[in-house]
Amino acid sequence: MSRQSILAASLLSVSLAGCAAVAGGTASQPPAGEHWVASWGSAQLVPEGQNELPAAQWQDASLRQVVRVSLGARRLRVKLSNVFGTAPLVIDAGSVALATAPGRADVDAASLRALRFGGAASVTIPAGGEYLSDPVDLPHAAGADLAISLHFAQAPARQTGHPGARATSFRVPGNQVQAASWPHADTFTRWYQIAGVEVLAGGSAHTVVAIGDSITDGYGVQPDTYARWTDGLATRLRGAGMTDVGVVNAGIGGGRMLRDGLGPNLVARFERDVLARPGVSHAIVMIGVNDFGVQHRSKEDTPAERARLVGDLEQAYRQIVARAHERGVCVLGATITPYGGSGYYAPGPDNEADRLAYNQWIRSAGVVDGVVDFDAALRDPARPDHLRKALDNDGLHPSAPAGYQAMADAVPLEQLKACHIGAR
Repeated sequence: MSRQSILAASLLSVSLAGCAAVAGGTASQPPAGEHWVASWGSAQLVPEGQNELPAAQWQDASLRQVVRVSLGARRLRVKLSNVFGTAPLVIDAGSVALATAPGRADVDAASLRALRFGGAASVTIPAGGEYLSDPVDLPHAAGADLAISLHFAQAPARQTGHPGARATSFRVPGNQVQAASWPHADTFTRWYQIAGVEVLAGGSAHTVVAIGDSITDGYGVQPDTYARWTDGLATRLRGAGMTDVGVVNAGIGGGRMLRDGLGPNLVARFERDVLARPGVSHAIVMIGVNDFGVQHRSKEDTPAERARLVGDLEQAYRQIVARAHERGVCVLGATITPYGGSGYYAPGPDNEADRLAYNQWIRSAGVVDGVVDFDAALRDPARPDHLRKALDNDGLHPSAPAGYQAMADAVPLEQLKACHIGAR
């Protein structure tokens, strides 16, 4: 064998060994018949303005952030994120535990588990990176609230987070990640530097990722009530005996398909927020109202620009569906709900015509693998460009909980049992 061949073989061996380590979060593979599946997650963005946690509050401080998982399991791992950081992020210590109740800082002391990274208590995540913890044995039920506690010596160079947590988080001075009780904690309703919880599950387990804008993110839902439509969907799945199907919410308030808003555009983030999650089988895509609304609000909706926008939205859909199919992921296209009562966007007849045409394309073009008809579920029969009064919050967003529950009820569960690429 030539020297070049020996070198190539050595590099291949190192590469394959590295792949095995990444797949399981440690050097070992999951047991036969089991695999890692996303049980909770959120879409990451750069918090700005009031969504930033002041730098002084990171100094020698612990954050305890509560998340509700969608799958029950005995073993889990936590994904930490520095994806928008501009410098390495040092996390000095971490833990995970069962929270005692929504909106409470205290955890079940017997369930407290330290987070390790290659066996070490601390970890440094490069700028732009996301790291998985070592697997942790922590039996928990589907719908359990987990408290993820992290200690920081100083603020990230640039924060990565999710402002629309709809859940109470906590902060205390010092390294308190192993303390069960935080009686005098400061509170806020945002998540920082956490991107996912993955569980070791049986071979049939898989996850549905809902990706979209503020309607998916749950605008109007009160903290700790878990009344987003994705929360309702997770509850429906369990009630229907589909306990092996998880739900991850990847909504971002103000999100658009084609242009950045408060966070990255959907096309740009589809890989990280949907396809990169382990065990994903389906994506429910609900996007477009802000693309239409911003165009009109900015007075850019000439006939030519309106036609261009509709065409660009359709092309973007084709692209993300093609990428999903390459990974064996089915895409369910969700229709855009009425927003004729929105004072913020104040759409006119032309904008409504575009919404209807876009919805009809989703239903009939044969691009997506199935349809979730949120428009039909929420529109007012007497004024179909408006939300039904009982399901309306502000003319744009559904009410909580009734409007969001109607959305959860509109998802066809049969389409989530298995992914059949190309089924129309």
